[in-house]
Amino acid sequence: MGVFSVILAIVAVLAIAVLVVAFIFYSKGDARFKMDIGGSAPRAAGGDDPSGEERSHGRLKGLGIFGGGVIVALLARLWDMQVLHSDDYTSQAESNRTRTISVAAPRGRILDRNGVEIVSNRPSETVVASSDVASNDIELQLLGNLIGMPVVAVKRNIEDTTEGAQSARKVASDVSRRVVAFIGEHPNMFDGVNVEQRTSRYYPMGNLAAHVVGYTGTVTNDQLQSSSDSDDEGAIEYESGDIVGQSGVEYQYENVLQGVRGEQDVYVDANGNVLDYSTYVAPTSGSDVVLTIDATLQKAAEESLANVIKLIQKNATPTCNAGSVVCLDVTNGEVLAMASAPTFSPNIFVGGISNDDWTALSSEENGYPLLNRVISGQYPSASTIKPIVAFAGLDNGICTADTIFDCTGWWTGLGAGAGQWCWKHSGHGNIDLQNGITYSCDVVFYEIGKGFYLSSEPENLQAKYREWGLGSKKGIDLPSEGEGRVPTPEWKWEYYSNYSDDDRTWKGGDWTNLCIGQGDLLVTPLQMACAYMGIANGGTVWRPHVLKCIKSAAGTGSVVDYVPSQEFTVTEDSSYMELVHQGLQGVIYKEAEWQTKHWDTMSETIAGKSGTAEVANKQPTGWFIAYAPADNPKYVVASAIEDATWGSNSAMYVVRDVMGAIFGEPDTVAKSCAPISSSSDT
Repeated sequence: MGVFSVILAIVAVLAIAVLVVAFIFYSKGDARFKMDIGGSAPRAAGGDDPSGEERSHGRLKGLGIFGGGVIVALLARLWDMQVLHSDDYTSQAESNRTRTISVAAPRGRILDRNGVEIVSNRPSETVVASSDVASNDIELQLLGNLIGMPVVAVKRNIEDTTEGAQSARKVASDVSRRVVAFIGEHPNMFDGVNVEQRTSRYYPMGNLAAHVVGYTGTVTNDQLQSSSDSDDEGAIEYESGDIVGQSGVEYQYENVLQGVRGEQDVYVDANGNVLDYSTYVAPTSGSDVVLTIDATLQKAAEESLANVIKLIQKNATPTCNAGSVVCLDVTNGEVLAMASAPTFSPNIFVGGISNDDWTALSSEENGYPLLNRVISGQYPSASTIKPIVAFAGLDNGICTADTIFDCTGWWTGLGAGAGQWCWKHSGHGNIDLQNGITYSCDVVFYEIGKGFYLSSEPENLQAKYREWGLGSKKGIDLPSEGEGRVPTPEWKWEYYSNYSDDDRTWKGGDWTNLCIGQGDLLVTPLQMACAYMGIANGGTVWRPHVLKCIKSAAGTGSVVDYVPSQEFTVTEDSSYMELVHQGLQGVIYKEAEWQTKHWDTMSETIAGKSGTAEVANKQPTGWFIAYAPADNPKYVVASAIEDATWGSNSAMYVVRDVMGAIFGEPDTVAKSCAPISSSSDT
């Protein structure tokens, strides 16, 4: 409390005391002094008759009391302001002439498992202007001419207050050195205009792993509202204009990548214009995120996917333009590569994306380039499901390893009016379950489907699918994962509610279709990769993940290391597991000579399965999934290509290229994507 405040307080106390004493003194006694000027006769009775002077004197006393009360109230208020709350009002006065401006923090980098930068930040020369420049038409015109922007756009940017009323308004980013030099040499022409060096998100490898890392953009209104409403103490509270993750790792690990804003205190005038700068707290950059992705393997996967799609377009299906491939480490669930086509460059989102570009990236005509088909694409599994069907048939006693099936090419097990073709119309003859997997004989699996149809517990088939992870998300640390679908009689009845009762009813053909991966079954490539991970591991499925660790902001160590966890374990009889392993190795080395040629050039033994899924109003989706080494599995690779021919002459090539990149043994056999009549992967 200052000396002046103390003196004022003492004076106020004395003034109040004087008023109180005066009031008491003048209020004493009730005597009235009257002058007898003629002696009028006394009243007979009845009270007092005061004179006009007495009434005036009473009014003056009342007025004095009222005035004294007012003075006392004012002095009390003065006491409150100057003595009791002096510091509060001083703080408010100070806040009226100062403002705090947020300073954006650089985001953390995203690195591959070997430390290769996939996402980083780069310096950006940015032209900024104070708010009053928007009212100077001449300066706006000069600035627009210099930068090469329409005057209307320059004015709109300067009037934008999303970064704060006192913050410098961004006019243009990544301006040339010529612009920087000209503004610096002509300060009188550009009053209130400066060039600041800011940071922009940068994707140095272009579209590499674009669907994994995602992209950033200006915080949306929904994100602003969500951050302000959050009760989580560790949640980031965004401000207008913040750059935040919008998809992929950029979104998933936003709390880690987003840094801590700095603060700049400024002095302002009555109109809010910045007069001077005060204290400054530097921003803290976000933490670096290290992924399980191997940039070299990722590049090989993306190049193979693009090349095979081009080959299909040229030789078989001109409309083919979409597909995916994923490679997992079966020992811990690490995602080593994840590619989806068509792809995009995250750099296009830096600084804001145009409406035309956004429309192109979101259109069906262009194949929805923003869709990560590995985790969000949902397709019938086709014959890749057959190993799981084999487990279901064996576990439920519908067949044994020694059961012999008779394939004539045309199957009528549900009645002559409900016949179904095997992919090989000439038939496979007598064939057992293991060879049914190797040669993908549909009749073998029609018979298993019939067995469930006649079973007292028919939905044990769907239960087996769910046991192996189908129809549910895998919990990968990326947004927008698809769930897939395992259809049941109840689901069909509800889903087809607009159809006739007969069409809505589950029939024997639904069981047989389900056993060859057709009909209403939907899976994602990631789900099937995880299922084959489980087959490779003898039943153990690790949760797939793209995070390896989060690096420390200081030093070279890490603050968080991802701890792998088992998603589930399926217990199957060891003899059943061996039967499936042998059947899958047979696909690679026995099914078709032309296919085996692509794998014989590898020193490691491979096991895998192809599939061709029928899709309404489109060409089939080609599948191929393989794991290696077959005797001690380390890797699983799954690929699905839309609008392809057969899986064995489309997706198989992609899987072979990725396996070749892993083991350093590229495929040297020429690829042919024309339809092959001897294929067996329906």
